[in-house]
Amino acid sequence: MVASIDAGAIDALGEERLDWRFKAIPASLHGMPVADVRANRPPLDDFGTPLLTLDAGALDHNVRTMARWADAAGIALAPHGKTTMAPQLWRRQLDAGAWGVTVANLPQLRVARAFGVRRVMLANALLDPAGLAWLAAELEKHPEFEFTSWVDSPRSVELMDEALRLARAQRRVDVCVEIGGPHGRTGVRDDGDARALADAVREAPTLRLTGLAGYEGALAHDASDEGRGAVDAYLRRMANLFGGLDYETDEPIVTAGGSSFFDQVADVLGGVGGRVVLRSGAYIVHDDGFYREISPFSRGAGDARLRSAMHGWARVVSRPEPALALLDAGKRDLPFDEGLPMPQLVRGKGPEAVEKAQVTAVNDQHAFLEDASVEVGDVVKLGLSHPCTALDKWTLIPVLDDAEADHPAVIDLVRTWF
Repeated sequence: MVASIDAGAIDALGEERLDWRFKAIPASLHGMPVADVRANRPPLDDFGTPLLTLDAGALDHNVRTMARWADAAGIALAPHGKTTMAPQLWRRQLDAGAWGVTVANLPQLRVARAFGVRRVMLANALLDPAGLAWLAAELEKHPEFEFTSWVDSPRSVELMDEALRLARAQRRVDVCVEIGGPHGRTGVRDDGDARALADAVREAPTLRLTGLAGYEGALAHDASDEGRGAVDAYLRRMANLFGGLDYETDEPIVTAGGSSFFDQVADVLGGVGGRVVLRSGAYIVHDDGFYREISPFSRGAGDARLRSAMHGWARVVSRPEPALALLDAGKRDLPFDEGLPMPQLVRGKGPEAVEKAQVTAVNDQHAFLEDASVEVGDVVKLGLSHPCTALDKWTLIPVLDDAEADHPAVIDLVRTWF
């Protein structure tokens, strides 16, 4: 059996030496290989602020929880790698049984291939001629490499076919017809156009029609009855279309599913035949905000809940007013697009010091913390919302043995490529 990812390439990350390139890494560790940091388990107290950390126990729990759920639901999981862009974390997901890895664009695809990910779905159209030429060469060089992308217009089919012909592609490229919804993102809006597009793919000698794809998360931003109803209607439309197309494979793919409505994806698409591929990505990190509220596990879809594996750490650098403190973490360090950071505790003082506190605003490098019992120099632990815009700010992220401990230890460092 061909390995799903190059373990040797990931293990080699342990040889990278730490230096000034990595935020919050203390100078005492500069020059030390990552592998030595793992072995020495330095205390979190040694690291600077601002800082983003991951929690080892929460990561393991989330990977196991999602793998068990997908297995019980009878669906394949191709987690969206864009959430973390961390091959070390992709390896955990693949080792737990994930079918493949999803990416969003050509640079992310190149990262996946650099680490030998064998099965990749590009949840987008790949139309760049230079990128398609590279892909054609990659497919020819690596017969075990399985790749699928999407198309949503006859023009995208024409451009792909033209570029692949010019590249003298030896293998046909697998594509799914993408279905969209009103006011959504990409994807065919009309079912008749979708059928015509499927015909166009079959007629293109460099392409192979292998499935139907879509993203329901663009149609609802909450779990209200209205939002879930819109998702359900969209998925039923996909189910109806899926059974009416002629595919060029014995096991066609139908793929949908972000991290908000994957329970509905399983319910609606689970019985349509073929291989149902779920692309949820945020579950491995989860959060204390948006996904905590909207995740199907929070709404009773499984026996266990996910746990937030990411936290921010910021130091009080100013108390210019009695009720106001300024922290040294801002938009360049922590996510803010799906809710502001949430104070959870003060190191050495516990949660009581921020029981009534809140972050009311963030600038590029500062957060405004109000109504907290803190002094200049105190370090505040922050709950965060939206992993997709948290990890992209960090190229090297410490992993803690237990973020809830009084004195957590750093037991690993996760490298990202955004």
